[in-house]
Amino acid sequence: MSTDVVTEVMPLTASNITVRFGGLVAVKDVSFTVPPASIVSLIGPNGAGKTTFFNVLTGLYRPTTGSVALNGKDITGQTPHKIASLGLGRTFQNIRLFGLMTAAENVMVGMHSHTTSNIVQIVARTRHQRREEVESREFAQEMLDFVGIGRHSEEYARNLSYGDQRRLEVARALALRPKVLLLDEPTAGMNPQESAVFVDFVRRVRDEQGVSILLIEHDMSVVMRASERITVLDQGEKIAEGGPDDIRNNPRVVEAYLGRTGTEGSAR
Repeated sequence: MSTDVVTEVMPLTASNITVRFGGLVAVKDVSFTVPPASIVSLIGPNGAGKTTFFNVLTGLYRPTTGSVALNGKDITGQTPHKIASLGLGRTFQNIRLFGLMTAAENVMVGMHSHTTSNIVQIVARTRHQRREEVESREFAQEMLDFVGIGRHSEEYARNLSYGDQRRLEVARALALRPKVLLLDEPTAGMNPQESAVFVDFVRRVRDEQGVSILLIEHDMSVVMRASERITVLDQGEKIAEGGPDDIRNNPRVVEAYLGRTGTEGSAR
């Protein structure tokens, strides 16, 4: 009888991440996993190290010590472009769309790692290139339909409403066919009703696209409703991790981050 133990490979794993900028320790020995088909959140007050940690995951920063693995493959120190091509998609806190490109064209930009036409084929408009362009447009329309803005496929991105621009960013990230999707404050600027709708949308992305989702989010009502697990950073260190109820009732989290009112309000 075999005694081998099969260990489930996590879509995203960060192990003992430390980041130093000169004498400043921005992140200190933080380990973190994103389980399959999950929605997890990373929270903490301003200056807690969330953005630095996020930038390590996406390749913008190389950790001083520690490692990052995507589906079991070490991606530490890889370029953002390479990490994206391996299956890590992201959106940004400040919307970064190509305003003078259509919604469909913005999504097609996100497919770059899955197309094979070279510059010569593009200029010559070869049969392969034309077929790839048709397939890319069809997939872009599929993604736009999925996020609910398919009717705006030929509109310039800058002319879309704020909420639709957020959805377009998600569609572009999904065009990478990611295994893990990182959402950086996706409800920033939304009113409570819009935020509630977006939570349902995030769950649908997870369920129907089969991706794991990591949120950085300030709106605690969004975090508590959307997340199955929450990790809390404070001054670069992980101070708590668990389900919404665990975090809501953790005295150290209440003291350091949430405040005496629990989940009410937004941490800015």
